[in-house]
Amino acid sequence: MMVEGSTLHGRSRFTQALERDWVSLSLLAWFGVAVYFVAQRWTGIHFLQLGDTDDNMRLMQVRAWLGGQDWYDLRQYRLNPPGGYDMHWSRIVDLPIAGLILLLRPFVGAREAEMLACGIAPLLPLSITFLGIGATVRRLVSPYAWPLAILLLLCCTATLLMYMPERIDHHGWQLAMLSLTVAGLCDPKPVRGGAIVGLAGAVSLAIGLEMLPYAAIAGAILTLRWVWDRAEALRLTLYALTLGAGSALGYALFASYANAVLRCDALTPVWLSVMVVAGALLFALAWVNPQNRWVRLALAVAAGAVIVIGFALIFPQCLGRPEQASPELQKNWLNMIREARPIYAHPFRVAFPVAVLPVVGVIGAAVATWRARGTALGLAWGTVLLFVTGAALLLLWQVRAGPAAQMLAVPGAVALGWMLVPYFQGRKSALIRVFGTVAVILLIGSGLFAGLAIRFLPIDRPDKRTQIVDRASGNCPTMSALRPLDRYPAQTIFSFVDLGPRIITITHHNAVAGPYHRNGDAILDVQHAFSGTPENFRTIAKRHVATLLLVCPNMAESTIYRARAPGGFYDQLAHRKEFDWLEPLPMPKKSPLRLWQIK
Repeated sequence: MMVEGSTLHGRSRFTQALERDWVSLSLLAWFGVAVYFVAQRWTGIHFLQLGDTDDNMRLMQVRAWLGGQDWYDLRQYRLNPPGGYDMHWSRIVDLPIAGLILLLRPFVGAREAEMLACGIAPLLPLSITFLGIGATVRRLVSPYAWPLAILLLLCCTATLLMYMPERIDHHGWQLAMLSLTVAGLCDPKPVRGGAIVGLAGAVSLAIGLEMLPYAAIAGAILTLRWVWDRAEALRLTLYALTLGAGSALGYALFASYANAVLRCDALTPVWLSVMVVAGALLFALAWVNPQNRWVRLALAVAAGAVIVIGFALIFPQCLGRPEQASPELQKNWLNMIREARPIYAHPFRVAFPVAVLPVVGVIGAAVATWRARGTALGLAWGTVLLFVTGAALLLLWQVRAGPAAQMLAVPGAVALGWMLVPYFQGRKSALIRVFGTVAVILLIGSGLFAGLAIRFLPIDRPDKRTQIVDRASGNCPTMSALRPLDRYPAQTIFSFVDLGPRIITITHHNAVAGPYHRNGDAILDVQHAFSGTPENFRTIAKRHVATLLLVCPNMAESTIYRARAPGGFYDQLAHRKEFDWLEPLPMPKKSPLRLWQIK
């Protein structure tokens, strides 16, 4: 009896710790995960394997700031020199990277400090995500369910990629704000919940507009909650105040000089005015707070109409795509970006692992909402169900919504597991207990298992040509491939658009273009140069004062030029044609790159 009592007492202390110390335990779990990923990816950290063009440009933005560039000047002067490239980002995400560099530099030196900062910084917002999703699951499922939420979050392969070492761009921070948004939506305390949703939305918009659809969905949901229950006026009030004031503060502190004009692709005066007006209108609705539900609905619809119609009349230039790209740039570049395509336009082996968990999450949230109908918990679940469903439907717009859709599916998946595992464990048949539990684990962990299944099953496998392109696209941007360029004096290199940011990050050379829509003229210049005649290339290169030509045979971008312009300049280069004004320059024996001096 003494042993049994001790065991029960131990279990009680364990469950009490899960409930009482969940924040510190979540952060401890995050620390363990962070250490594991840093150790696992140490080679990539050491060789600064910034795999995405945006990660390279983010580091260049931090370098420029630490090197003395003005806080509000976000031009990248080493792309398309001497005028530089106008970036539409903010410095919010630069802060943790720069802080880590400054902190580590006295101990390990400048080079290692930069590499360590790029390895550690992406993991910082993961701690916020652990807490945001954990808080949501504790409120909706059980105070003891948050460890399962963390485990399922680690099964969200698309989401987790945004937090990996070297993934230093803004995506992880955007997802962290989204995790706080869903936590605020289901917070039983209206003041805290409304403030969290408003502040998370304001910070997210100050970082970038990618999360604007989620901010709009969250605002609509809070307004609908108020329409349904006028007691939600306090929550709506705090949301309105924090969204409007937070957006204004974000603009004042982080908007660059280039964002002080009426652009549509960042937190400029366009979207600042929308957020401030929306906040003021919602505050007014909550303050008036009529008793009749239909009157509240009419006022909400009127406020929405004022925002939409006013936006259309005052900012008609923003009714199309926010990039405001030329028709040629949109056709030949923007429409070619894979992550901007809907999920059904992607191959099955790409789409299925991304989409399966959001579907499970929506089903789980719907079942939990139905089971809790008529209660305060049911209202909270209904709020989350609307938000999660909206996030999943955004996959039909762009596949880049995948990381957010997977992350937001976790509460619904946890709810399914929390309901189904005890059900199957309570069955008399051992067969049902075992296979039922395994089926539930496979279901709620579908984000991981779907990816593994696609990897090992002969479904939609890439052909040999695709493998060659993938290999070239992976080898050419490496440090070992690009560092030999530093044996030549610093100058401007004419190369592929997707190689530009990596060239300026790894070498001392400048580049002509990078994949950023505000500089569409330079992107089109590169496309015209490689697709046109050799004489046209020479004219464009001279205009950009480019004295080196660098290409990566079989890189993905190169295949576009060959397909679009058979017999064009790049196609002739690919067939080894020589030109008297191009002098081949030596590179290491097994280099995947080819280099010429432009005479």
